[in-house]
Amino acid sequence: MTTPSQGSESHRGLDLLTELYRDGLERPGRADLDRGIEGVRARLDRRRARRRSLARWSWAGGALTLTALIVAYGVGALRAPSFVPEPPALAYKIEGGILLRGGYLRESSPSGIQLLFSEGSRISFDPGTRGRIRSIDKEGARLAIDHGRASFHVQKIEGRRWWVEVGPFLITVRGTIFSVVWDPVGERFELSLRQGHVSVSGPVSKNDIDLESGQRLVVNLARSETLITTEATEDGIGTPDGKVAPQAGKPAEPRLPSAMDSLSAPRWPPKTAPAPGGEGRRRSRWAEDFAQGHWDRILEDAERGGIEETLNKASLDDLFVLADAARYRHRTALARAALLAGRRRFPDSPRTLAATFLLGRVEESREGGAPQAIAWYDEYLLRAPTGPLAAEALGRKMMLTADIGGPVRARPIADEYLRRFPHGSYARSAHLLQAQPVPSAP
Repeated sequence: MTTPSQGSESHRGLDLLTELYRDGLERPGRADLDRGIEGVRARLDRRRARRRSLARWSWAGGALTLTALIVAYGVGALRAPSFVPEPPALAYKIEGGILLRGGYLRESSPSGIQLLFSEGSRISFDPGTRGRIRSIDKEGARLAIDHGRASFHVQKIEGRRWWVEVGPFLITVRGTIFSVVWDPVGERFELSLRQGHVSVSGPVSKNDIDLESGQRLVVNLARSETLITTEATEDGIGTPDGKVAPQAGKPAEPRLPSAMDSLSAPRWPPKTAPAPGGEGRRRSRWAEDFAQGHWDRILEDAERGGIEETLNKASLDDLFVLADAARYRHRTALARAALLAGRRRFPDSPRTLAATFLLGRVEESREGGAPQAIAWYDEYLLRAPTGPLAAEALGRKMMLTADIGGPVRARPIADEYLRRFPHGSYARSAHLLQAQPVPSAP
């Protein structure tokens, strides 16, 4: 059977024979016809050979193209990063409270607030605890504890991290179980880690403090004390659950100076040349810097603008921020100067009472400053006997008096404290002081 392509080739061959016959000068013989047919066949064979060659090159080109595509795909696959699925977005619900504007949580249950997350994490705020939700996204959550106690049970999930702001401290979490307590008045931070690993950054160290399972971190900023233990210590006297060494014999009478004793004007470094108006623009960001833990930046700004000029021109809010940054960096002279400047320049502001109390805190952090601190607490109690810091001022006075004068000297203050604040932070220490035996007269 002849295919269509073969038929067309045969027709072209007959056409050639016809042309040879028509163009010949004489009738061709048998030999001439045989030669003509052989020539036609040769031409046809050459055409078929060329077509087969083109077909082979076409197939080879296609194979090369396909191979190149496969190689390119393989190289791209090798270069491309391995696919890591993103963690799902965090969903949560609030029990025992409601979310207010700004992320603040308001308690609506006597048992406290519960945050329950879709991946199994949960956070419990003790009754009376004030906290905020900073942000929640697929990368994790950022929360803040302004006051009180909270417990965390955070699931460990690859690619997800949690942050907890607790006063001036920042806790970085990657799947763990822990509880944290912050007392902003007493400036006392406590973290108990039951399981996992956390890092804590804050004013007590320029480097992060890494904690492992079973460790407990207690920081008393006012006394510049940091303690890491692997088991809870027994309660004693010295801080709300600290210790005081036992006193032997009759204690010495402490000298309680006036609050303004021994306040000499320090010498500050000279002012550097800032851009015009730069000091005011930088100070406007001090509150934000402080919230983010950039205390050194605040101190550098004050020195760049000149300490004396800053003390004379800064707002009352900025003076308090400067004082706190200086306290956290243990620069007691600058902290004292900022608070005194606030009292001097804004005498009618209610915040001068807070400055009086904080001056006691500053003196407490200085070696040998306990008598001066007691004097500041006395001034606060005289000016604001029922003020918001009265319980803390009286409690600190009691503890300092026990430190420098012994339990007998501090017992009357303990009696007053329990009478006025029976459930206060220092009630346990006051009871322990009352239980101390009175030494017999010689």
